[in-house]
Amino acid sequence: MTRHAAVWPARLPMHMTPPSTSLWANLAINAWRFPDKAALIFMGRRWTYAEVQAACERLAAQLAALGVRKGDRVVLDMQNCPQLVITHFAILRLDAVVVPVNPMNKAHELEHYITDPDVKVAVTTADLAPELCAASAALPREQQLAHLVVTQFTDVFDPDTLAPEEMPAAWRDWLLPQRPLPSLANGQVHAWAKLVAQPLAQALPPVTCGSDDLAILPYTSGTTGLPKGCMHTHGTIMHNALASGVWGSGTPENVTLAVVPMFHITGMVSVMHTTIYAGATLVMMPRWDRDVAGHLISRHKVTHWTNIPTMVIDLLGSPHMDRYDLTSLTYIGGGGAAMPEAVAQRLLDQFGLRYVEGYGLTETAAPSHTNPPDAPKKQCLGIPFMSVESRIVDPETLAELPPGESGEIVISGPQVFKGYWKRPEATAAAFFERDGFRFFRSGDMGRVDEQGYFFMTDRLKRMINASGFKVWPAEVEALMFRHPAIQEACIIATRDAYRGESVKAVVVLRQDHKGKVSEQDIIDWCRENMAVYKMPRAVSFVDALPKSGSGKVMWRALQEAEMAALGAPAKA
Repeated sequence: MTRHAAVWPARLPMHMTPPSTSLWANLAINAWRFPDKAALIFMGRRWTYAEVQAACERLAAQLAALGVRKGDRVVLDMQNCPQLVITHFAILRLDAVVVPVNPMNKAHELEHYITDPDVKVAVTTADLAPELCAASAALPREQQLAHLVVTQFTDVFDPDTLAPEEMPAAWRDWLLPQRPLPSLANGQVHAWAKLVAQPLAQALPPVTCGSDDLAILPYTSGTTGLPKGCMHTHGTIMHNALASGVWGSGTPENVTLAVVPMFHITGMVSVMHTTIYAGATLVMMPRWDRDVAGHLISRHKVTHWTNIPTMVIDLLGSPHMDRYDLTSLTYIGGGGAAMPEAVAQRLLDQFGLRYVEGYGLTETAAPSHTNPPDAPKKQCLGIPFMSVESRIVDPETLAELPPGESGEIVISGPQVFKGYWKRPEATAAAFFERDGFRFFRSGDMGRVDEQGYFFMTDRLKRMINASGFKVWPAEVEALMFRHPAIQEACIIATRDAYRGESVKAVVVLRQDHKGKVSEQDIIDWCRENMAVYKMPRAVSFVDALPKSGSGKVMWRALQEAEMAALGAPAKA
């Protein structure tokens, strides 16, 4: 009997048997069941399931005409918009493989996403197209893109019908311009809107992919080297699309706010695929804006919101919160960072919402752990997700550790990826077998309590060694959130002539505390509120912390900047 059996949600199975069909079937089935039901809402426009399916099939036919075949990899480089969903499923309709790319990548970074998966066709938005063209042009001719499909954001909505609350001034110069199509060296550029408008001249060939076929190839960065492609099949994605819906009481009546980026595994699986599987509705935001989010939740009666804790912190800090109605929300949760206890308590006290924290990786198709909705623990990864076997092991010996001891989190389950694309050695190093399970080594440090709840201590490579004391930054950050003046904090290592390494805090102050609180005030407070070896010996104030496209704080960028300023080698 597992430790967490006693807190397992009532009436939910501990294991799921996902369908063996292609991910495309989830959209097609719901287009048959609910043809007139809203699948997507974006910038005031409503797309029904029937409309989405038809657009996907028309685009699939045109991609096939460009040479896309079963198993081919296709780059998809976009922010959240209907074109991302339609293109994603059009690729799957051809039994091809989606390569989702972070739209923040620049040309020299994009070269790897063309060459490593051997991509010949890419689909993007007009604002990002020049970077892909530059990336392709920098490659040897035999590795260059053959086709680039480019969409304008206004291909899918009418700016004249927009409510002012849905188009912040900061978005207008990004979303509204009609940008000229770029030139692709030794290749062709196609307008997405023209391809989608082409009538379907003949029926597409049947879908032949099943659960074991490759479907998605997202890339993940490690501590060293170039990003690695994670081979996800229709089956690995399907499991978590189904299980996430069941866990969150998913029904066709759900309305999901899609603001976490859907190039990222969480947005792709736990938001997009879960919603489409259920036949529910996606209300889409192209990027984060707290007041747009508040408006959309209120207007569309959003029921489910998966997010990054920083988004919740920002929304609750809006001076217009009194205008927004959050009473429709029945589920709010996420991961990527710990939810500060004070913020979680405000959600509960003011809105009756328990923030459900979870944990997952690109390699695990998003959730491998999550909190039971009726028994969540704060700043906790939760319990192993449906069909998951997870343990804490010694990172050197791989011996299982007892409750309370910190070690590496390892995970086995049907949602775990099959291995790294073209990286057999990395794949072999990432897995080990024990007791009939194939465990993936997460590289994250954690502990498990007597009830089976998992807690993060930190990344293996992020530990700070201060005079022999091990300091885990995530623990210090969680403590610092208790300070009333601190909006966000990131802990990094700095050099210390006596201690070797010491702790530094990079802090964003709340607006009403700026100029009223000094760096020394923060240090003094930390001295009073945490063990002395953990406390920051240095504090710097910044206006904002650097964040990735998925909303995670980029602590490594801050760490590297600190080491560069000190003239020291970068911390591993």
